[in-house]
Amino acid sequence: MSKSHLDHHLAMLAHLRTILMAMGEAEQVSEESHALFLERFDELLMSLPDIPEERHLGQDLICQVFHRYPQVAHLVPRDLLWFFGGDCLHYMPDDEISLFQELDERRHQAEQDGAPFDWNQEKQLLSMSENGSRH
Repeated sequence: MSKSHLDHHLAMLAHLRTILMAMGEAEQVSEESHALFLERFDELLMSLPDIPEERHLGQDLICQVFHRYPQVAHLVPRDLLWFFGGDCLHYMPDDEISLFQELDERRHQAEQDGAPFDWNQEKQLLSMSENGSRH
């Protein structure tokens, strides 16, 4: 996995953490369990750069966001669902999974070819071509 690919997802996790922090500050959740959840979230942020293959904690935490914080579930970046996979994929429709599969295949091909790959740009291109084929 390329460092930029991991960095992209770490930035998304940091953004999601900001959203979760705001939930606590707005006192919309139980303070004690929220603090413990954020501790586990911070553990993920700290360990993921060193052990990116160990994603089980991320799967668990992202799924918990949907259960514990349903009011912000729509704000969870879709990229994180794909990145962590497993049970997270239950929150993605089939057409979205297909899009991310194609995106991942393009990323792997670019890595094999030694070519640069811009995840966001490719995702936008794929989304545009998919939307064009629906109309």
